[in-house]
Amino acid sequence: MPRSRFCDGVERRDFLRIGALGGVSFLGGGLTFGQSLRAAESSDASRGRSPKKAIFVNLSGGPSHLDTFDPKPDAPDTHRGEFAAIETCVPGVRFSELLPGLAQSFDKFALIRGVSHSLAAHQLGSEYVNTGNRPLPSLEFPGYSAVYSERFGGPRDLPTSVSIPKSGQASGYLGVEHTPLSTGATPKAGKPFSVRGISLGNGVTVADVERRVRLLDRLDNAFGEFEKQDQLLAGLDRFSQQAYDVITSDRARNAFDVSKESDAIRTLFDDHPFCQSCLLAVRLVEHDVPFVTVQFGGWDTHNDGFTKLKEQQVPPLDNGLSGLFEALHAKGLLDETVVYVTGEFGRTPKINTQRVGRDHYPRAMFMLMGGGGIPGGQLIGESDELGAGPKHDGYSPDDVAASFYARLGIDPRHEYHTPTGRPVMIVRDGTPIPELVG
Repeated sequence: MPRSRFCDGVERRDFLRIGALGGVSFLGGGLTFGQSLRAAESSDASRGRSPKKAIFVNLSGGPSHLDTFDPKPDAPDTHRGEFAAIETCVPGVRFSELLPGLAQSFDKFALIRGVSHSLAAHQLGSEYVNTGNRPLPSLEFPGYSAVYSERFGGPRDLPTSVSIPKSGQASGYLGVEHTPLSTGATPKAGKPFSVRGISLGNGVTVADVERRVRLLDRLDNAFGEFEKQDQLLAGLDRFSQQAYDVITSDRARNAFDVSKESDAIRTLFDDHPFCQSCLLAVRLVEHDVPFVTVQFGGWDTHNDGFTKLKEQQVPPLDNGLSGLFEALHAKGLLDETVVYVTGEFGRTPKINTQRVGRDHYPRAMFMLMGGGGIPGGQLIGESDELGAGPKHDGYSPDDVAASFYARLGIDPRHEYHTPTGRPVMIVRDGTPIPELVG
């Protein structure tokens, strides 16, 4: 039977299906929200356990380790930078003076210094730290949220994975059904957060959706004989139904409504978009969205870097992350939520005096991990006296990724098979760090 298409290549029946879901789609992508929910049905024997939840914070652009979590106050002025070092709540450990909140919250997370790799390009470095695998031209590795989705799935009436406002993680060889829902925007303080397809904006009501779903059901019955052998379409039918369950769910809309947070929690967070995104991340995991990614860019501080760090980047990082840890602790969620924070690399120890900033530098960087039973206040690893590399053996992004998976209850050496039958471990080269996995 011939199928008519619109000018953008979408078949008429699929167009009606998209309409029935109130325009739900991934921003920047072409797949329906219903496809993304296939993850809820794809978990393995791990289903039945209660996995830990996760918040992954991606500091895209490459934050300077020396001007944040690994200051070198005794280094020469060619390297030291403009910011003083302050004591944390753990004696002997110092952070930049721009991080007073995190200095006092250090008892709730572990700091890994001396993480090192060799990929100084943004895209390659980002792919590396978002998957725990060095990129290969022949294979796209899945990000953390996709692996979590495949291993555990999630509630039927909630997305398994949400990215605020977008994600640097691909679904890779696991397939597009494990792509996270990107909000496409950040919440604003004190206002309900509108997510396209969940908030039912533009005057669309639940009754409108129900009428369109009934129309779609009639079309399905009429043409079902032509498609009953098509497993892909059958799957889309099933997961479109799940998308309908989400957008008509009071629980889903309530999960995104940061205006319903108590004053005690809201006052932990400034009005900056990153801080409000951290507040939303806490609310989502509290309301059973199991994996949340928060993206905070702007860290590529080559020019006038110290001014940008002081005025634009580090204060909201300090408020947002410290608020996140404190809010999770106050809500009793810290032990069941693993928080992982990283950029794609660090910055050069020697200051670029012509630009008054620091350039790309993967040989030394920091990562944070807390919650999920990880003992807080730990300093793991060490960089040398100039912050130019690990003082001893150091750690790779693979090691930290393997630790993240292990703490979530996922075996990092679990073997998948790509669509072509190629066997691939979740993390090929990493070894979990004992201090992070117990």
